Amino acid sequence: MEAVEKRLQEQIRFILEIDRLKRIYRQNFLVDGSRRENDAEHSWSLAVMALVLKEYGPEGLDLTKVLQMVLLHDLVEIDAGDTFCYDPEAAADKAEREERAAERIFALLPPDQERELKGLWIEFEQGESREAKFAICLDRLQPLLNNYHTSGGTWRVHDVSSAQVKKRVRAIAEISPTLGAYALGLVEKAVQRGILRK
Repeated sequence: MEAVEKRLQEQIRFILEIDRLKRIYRQNFLVDGSRRENDAEHSWSLAVMALVLKEYGPEGLDLTKVLQMVLLHDLVEIDAGDTFCYDPEAAADKAEREERAAERIFALLPPDQERELKGLWIEFEQGESREAKFAICLDRLQPLLNNYHTSGGTWRVHDVSSAQVKKRVRAIAEISPTLGAYALGLVEKAVQRGILRK
């Protein structure tokens, strides 16, 4: 009974710690443009997108694993903060900051869950499995949707170019030709509408 109580306390401690993700704000705005989204909202969006868009993923996709990855992938930002994808200076030490954060945060869990959940985070970061590639695809598509539907959102704030966005969304087409074509179409429409710099 003591071992069960210790395990439950560790699990609850982890659950309470990750509540802090709700206070980490990203550069992207909500689709209604009212404020910036937080990391927890972003992760939730990706999970719903995975459920709805799974038919555009590769054959034999393990949807449960994709859901686990998108829910866990940004937990490290509790310590490391959100790194804006179009800021190369901030990205210079991103991997190191996030690795340190992963060590601390996942270590709050019982050892078996620490290995399992940190393993999923690592798999996402490595981006080699079909599940990781699809999770990354969604992680690239969601901000594109938000920026397009907020008349340029952070693209305009940070003077992002269409070439930068195209480079970023290349990962979408690599795993899902349908979603990739859709994403590139949005980029072209954004340029035509004047909400994304050529």
